[in-house]
Amino acid sequence: MKPKLVRTIAALRRETARWRAEGLTYAVVPTMGAIHSGHTHLVTEGLKRADRVITTIFVNPQQFAATEDLGKYPRDEDGDVRKLGKAGTHLIFSPAPEEMYPAGAATTITLSGPAKVGLEDRFRPHFFDGVATVVAKLFIQTGADFAMFGEKDYQQLKVVTRMVSDLDIPIEVIGVPTVREDDGLAKSSRNVYLTKTERQQAIAIYRSLQTAAERIRSGINPQSATRSATRMLMVQGFKVDYVTARNAESLAIPQHKDEPLRLIAAAWLGKTRLIDNIAV
Repeated sequence: MKPKLVRTIAALRRETARWRAEGLTYAVVPTMGAIHSGHTHLVTEGLKRADRVITTIFVNPQQFAATEDLGKYPRDEDGDVRKLGKAGTHLIFSPAPEEMYPAGAATTITLSGPAKVGLEDRFRPHFFDGVATVVAKLFIQTGADFAMFGEKDYQQLKVVTRMVSDLDIPIEVIGVPTVREDDGLAKSSRNVYLTKTERQQAIAIYRSLQTAAERIRSGINPQSATRSATRMLMVQGFKVDYVTARNAESLAIPQHKDEPLRLIAAAWLGKTRLIDNIAV
């Protein structure tokens, strides 16, 4: 099936109005393109919940810091459309920047809560404000029933879930378990930047989290377990930004033994920054 590609909000709403008139439900999968099997898995999961799936492709300039090169972000629209069609996407919304941010646009979302907990926000202070602004716009523009987000970007998932609750946006955010390679490495568009040797080393980030989780379940203090995981990665050549245990919902530093925990890590391997997380 070849999905229909639309580039304007007006065209998007004409399509969704027809679906609503037919009594159909639909899910949205927000992406920045560079589609891989993690994205197509979100489409598959969306089709389990809804009659139709919209995938959005928009490289959001508000998510890039001054030190990051927006122009170098990988783009392959033809390939993305082909992959999404094969996965079952019905409609692709791929707007130009001026469609999303018209001249004179002056409103953005400013966050606290899970967006300000010293994880990704420590390294990219304005990143989640940019994410929240564009995601809120996409939710309003599509009017979808469900929004599919991968758990790999765990802080982002919790930020979006909190935003939807706080702003009373009528959409259900669904967290989908991380899609992994056969050896356990979380699938990511960044993996293509790993050299052959780095690709073999990269699995250590997942294994270090697994080891830390096992130690915590056996009664070891979470801080001790994550310190050991950090050392394990450093020995294997990673530059570690953080390995930490957080409350699985609020992302706050845990205060009680019975809190649900999520282990979250970010580390550099060569020139590639990898992130991962697992439940304890």
